Amino acid sequence: MQKLSYSKLFFAFLKLGAGAFGGPALVEYIRKLSVEQNSWLDDDDFNEGVALCQSIPGATAMQMATYVGLRTNGISGAVLSCSGFVLPAFLLMLVFSALYTHFHDFPHIISIFSGLNIIIVAIMLKATYSFGKTSLKDHKDIGLAIISAGLLWIGANPFLVVSGAALLGILAFKGEDVVVKSGGRGTALFHIKYILFFSVALVSAFVFLYFFSMKLFQLSLVMFKVNLFAFGGGYGALPLMLHEVVHVREWMNNKTFMDAIALGQITPGPIIITSAFVGYLVNGLSGAIVSTISVFTSSFFVMIIAVPFFEKLRISRYFYSITRGVLVTFTGLLLYVSFNFTLAIQWDIIKIIFAFLVLVALFKKINIFYVVLAGIPISILLFR
Repeated sequence: MQKLSYSKLFFAFLKLGAGAFGGPALVEYIRKLSVEQNSWLDDDDFNEGVALCQSIPGATAMQMATYVGLRTNGISGAVLSCSGFVLPAFLLMLVFSALYTHFHDFPHIISIFSGLNIIIVAIMLKATYSFGKTSLKDHKDIGLAIISAGLLWIGANPFLVVSGAALLGILAFKGEDVVVKSGGRGTALFHIKYILFFSVALVSAFVFLYFFSMKLFQLSLVMFKVNLFAFGGGYGALPLMLHEVVHVREWMNNKTFMDAIALGQITPGPIIITSAFVGYLVNGLSGAIVSTISVFTSSFFVMIIAVPFFEKLRISRYFYSITRGVLVTFTGLLLYVSFNFTLAIQWDIIKIIFAFLVLVALFKKINIFYVVLAGIPISILLFR
């Protein structure tokens, strides 16, 4: 496969990232860019990438941008495509974060976020439904999801819940048939030396931050860990981030975190860009930069490790059982977060009707970006 111009690859994904609204639908935009418009990959290459990205943690669209760069230009291409895709969202979130810190207590801003928080509740309920519809196949799945939500409700650590679900998945689903989708040509692109190099670089970065700034070290470690466990796309990271940012570290309260998610919905790119807002509120510009790099580095690192071994992983009963158990658990985690956010709102009849209409719009498959955008003026009128 002939390598692309680095500048062409970067600016192609920069342009795509600037208009990257629509969540999982972004994968189709990446397909059009890389398969239909430029023939960088063929359909088999791309489909194999989708199968891989749906099997490993991280936002699927972000992982696919990384995968395309990896297939066309190796490690350097992966860095460029990933960076170009996320840069517009990061810059816009920086602006929103700065404005929020100065104006969040203005009456109109309070009204806007009162409405947006209701929209976030509806979005989380819809995400829970979508996760459940995809991952809950029988009574064992439903039981595991309910247990996961219950454990969080009584204060269990979600990272332990996810790890436990992986082990339970091996026991509960070991007899299931493994369904292997397209692909089969293999993607053994990298030698073990690349994995060792990135491992050393990663440890060195953490050591540097530890001695340079303990707050930045903690922020980096939290965000790296959050996305490392976030199976099922960007929304899978939110329960983990909520736990770490609000309940464990107490860097912000529940309402502020909901505001962060709302801002993440009106920026392009994956919802996990919420990490930039968290980082900005914790430690300013340096916090936003470290937080964003850390949250995407974990999924990037998993991609580098997974690509050479994906053909063996995808036909492994153990891998299938583990991922199924984890994805089922994330339905429970999202259910818990939905209840948590619902209880944070002081409901009245107007807010209930507004939430119902938002849910109807989401189930009618109206783009989330347009729902949030329309919700801003409506919130000013209804909740002032």
